[in-house]
Amino acid sequence: MAQVSVVPRENMGKNFIPPEYLPNGQDEYYQRNKQVTPPESGWRHLKVDEVERLVKNNNTAENWEDIYVTDEFDTNQIKNTRFFGMIRIGRIRNTTLQHHDLRMPSGITDSLIISCDIGDDVAIHNVHYLAHYIIGDQSILFNIEEMHTTDHAKFGNGILKDGEPEDIRIWLDLINEAGGRSILPFDGMIPADAYLWAKYVDDRPLQENLKKITQNSFDNRRGYYGTTGKHCVIKNSSILKDVKVGSDCYIKGANKLKNLTINSSEEEPTQIGEGVELVNGITGYGCKIFYGSKAVRFIIGDNSSLKYGARLIHSFLGDNSTISCCEVLNNLIFPTHEQHHNNSFLIASVVMGQSNMAAGATIGSNHNSRANDCEIQAGRGFWPGLCTSVKHPSRFASYVLLSKADYPAELDIPLPFSLLNNNVSKDQLEVMPAFWWMYNMYALARNSWKFQKRDKRKRKVQKIEFDALAPDTAEEIFHARRLLEIWTAKASIKQKNGSETIKDDDELALLGRKLLSDKEESTADLEVLGEHMEKSRRKVRILKPRKAYHAYGDMLHYYAVKNLAEYMHAHPGESFSSMAESLRDVHRREWVNLGGQIMQQEDVDRLRSDIASGKLKTWQDIHNRYDELWEKYSLDRQKHAFATLCALYETDNLTENQWKEALDKAAELQQYVSDQVYITRKKDYDNTFRKATFRNQEEMTAALGKVDENNFIVKMKKETEAFKKKIKEMKNK
Repeated sequence: MAQVSVVPRENMGKNFIPPEYLPNGQDEYYQRNKQVTPPESGWRHLKVDEVERLVKNNNTAENWEDIYVTDEFDTNQIKNTRFFGMIRIGRIRNTTLQHHDLRMPSGITDSLIISCDIGDDVAIHNVHYLAHYIIGDQSILFNIEEMHTTDHAKFGNGILKDGEPEDIRIWLDLINEAGGRSILPFDGMIPADAYLWAKYVDDRPLQENLKKITQNSFDNRRGYYGTTGKHCVIKNSSILKDVKVGSDCYIKGANKLKNLTINSSEEEPTQIGEGVELVNGITGYGCKIFYGSKAVRFIIGDNSSLKYGARLIHSFLGDNSTISCCEVLNNLIFPTHEQHHNNSFLIASVVMGQSNMAAGATIGSNHNSRANDCEIQAGRGFWPGLCTSVKHPSRFASYVLLSKADYPAELDIPLPFSLLNNNVSKDQLEVMPAFWWMYNMYALARNSWKFQKRDKRKRKVQKIEFDALAPDTAEEIFHARRLLEIWTAKASIKQKNGSETIKDDDELALLGRKLLSDKEESTADLEVLGEHMEKSRRKVRILKPRKAYHAYGDMLHYYAVKNLAEYMHAHPGESFSSMAESLRDVHRREWVNLGGQIMQQEDVDRLRSDIASGKLKTWQDIHNRYDELWEKYSLDRQKHAFATLCALYETDNLTENQWKEALDKAAELQQYVSDQVYITRKKDYDNTFRKATFRNQEEMTAALGKVDENNFIVKMKKETEAFKKKIKEMKNK
């Protein structure tokens, strides 16, 4: 077929919808008319003198009868413009629109406009080709090469229009390059939706219904026009094709925007800057995409940013995240992710939020597989250090910190809050469990605070658990403690017998618990080795197992009592016995991080079943279920906290004396947290090399402030005093 063909002149602004796709009794404008609200006074045809003045101003129209205006219509504001098809123009007055330092007169000049609706007091200047768009009130379009909509526009949604074959449907290949976890993007999708779809690929009824729900969420008939909301500014840009733009959006210097929904509002305006290219995607509210960034087949959550040449391909970037100067391919990234550096690389992964990618991090390489179908799964708080390289497939528990290294083999790290080190001199992998609690408290405690402070979303559709200690991480800690018990027992048996004696895991755990709980340093000289943590034959050495075991116990205790204190604060009339009756649960539960929202596995299973059976028929139904689960999450978490405390005391019926003992210990732990926040931060101020760049202490203080005046440290001290007061009140009940 020829690249360029000759078509009838009347097709310029006419026959937008092919005749075979027009419903009986409808014209080509029937979809457009549903999208437009007529002015109160209605539209009218041009008067004869108005046509004369327009012609005098060097304007042309294929048919002046196709031009409709309102009663407020100043012909002097329209010059050097060609019109084709039906054009409806809102109020035009001799006024000026201002955006920052840009001032533009209302009106239309030096443009080509085909079959458009133009709102009140709009400025359209030097737009070379504007076709099949509905422009919102008081918007500015200035210096645009091409801005048009096709009859089959889908605006980034993974749907098909009438007559389209299945093979043109837009899929996002999340988590897996080979496409085994593909999902259909849609406007309004949140990370929980994407994870539900991409994770449970073996649930065929679920998969089929999610596809059906997505297709049915949008009208598959052709003929929708592109839209810009009111107060939009689009200037100095090359191509906008099949783009739906929300109100108050600011687009400047974009190279190419194609098949997109750009969500924006007065409360949460989105900005798109110079050199940006976005194709086949959805951007959330309040996003900032600047300086040559590229995204293809993507979703960007609310209040997130792409900057400085970042590349985002076949990926979902969750809310409150920033990616700069790097390459991100085939990923599902939960909220609050930071990746700022030019030479970092993230591919084929699910990263479960509150994460940070350092410069030079390469996560990871598929060259150790025969196909590009391997994956990485990283829990909340994942933090690979500078110049870290990790291979596929690997899995990491929550809050795993990787020291700078080239990790030579696949990893499976089930110990949360741990530090990994590739000790090349000893040719062993070293893992220090509970490292964050023992040595990095300032960062651990500050994370929850900073993530909440940076959450600028006005409409919080994706619910997020910001606290590092939550049911999901608590269950990881329980699992890690059992592993430490088993591995410690094996190390002890091996030391005594010269080789391991095979025992049941429950027996080993019992022995290990006794060894680790012994007040004597009975484990000090044991070489405790982790199992199944690295695909290699070298040792995986567990550092400070006894200290880590007790740190894990303190973390569980702290988590449990803090949540139970919240319950008592919310129910001031309750005593310990009534609280115990309300919260007692026979079993702890398995928990799932669904896009940042923590849910019980049984609730997720019920959700999947209800989608598969057709009980939940729309995405709004599914989101309503998320909201219902979020409403009960606080109580679910408190029940889990009570079960956690019972497990620590090895009882099903916690006594009041044990409760008071637990309160006293929680107060001590809160003081420990506050002290460690101060100590771990103060190390930076006491570091001799940190002081080396300053002439004297006064210069350092002027530049960095005093550690005692650090806002977070001051805040933590106040919270500690308030918590101790609350503990005292609960003890006296």
